[in-house]
Amino acid sequence: MTWNALRGQQIRVLVVDDEAPICRAVSLALKQAAYEVTTARSGETAFSLLKAEHFDILVVDLRIPDERGDVIFEFAAGEQPHLRYASLFLTGDISDQAAKLMAACKIPVLMKPFELDDLLNAVGSLAPRARDAAG
Repeated sequence: MTWNALRGQQIRVLVVDDEAPICRAVSLALKQAAYEVTTARSGETAFSLLKAEHFDILVVDLRIPDERGDVIFEFAAGEQPHLRYASLFLTGDISDQAAKLMAACKIPVLMKPFELDDLLNAVGSLAPRARDAAG
């Protein structure tokens, strides 16, 4: 059980992916698992949302046309420091450059195509735990 769930609040997830079908599938799966989900299909939109709203978890594609996912991640961690430890990359990019970018960020990666159960498990592992709140 997550800390936010114990407090009666949904865990807020920002999903950033330029592919509409991926955004839709990820959003639906997370909503069915009782997460509150906001989606962004561009880096620009993600930046605006991260400045204006609190998110508990960030799920971000590495390749977005207007901004790289690692740049979005670093911005998110700057705006909301807890996201440095509560973010997940989604990518189908298996290039050496992509591997270096992801390794530098030190966050989990889910390779596309992925199973929705794997996504839910990865996001669930990032959710704040009740014991952390008791701290």
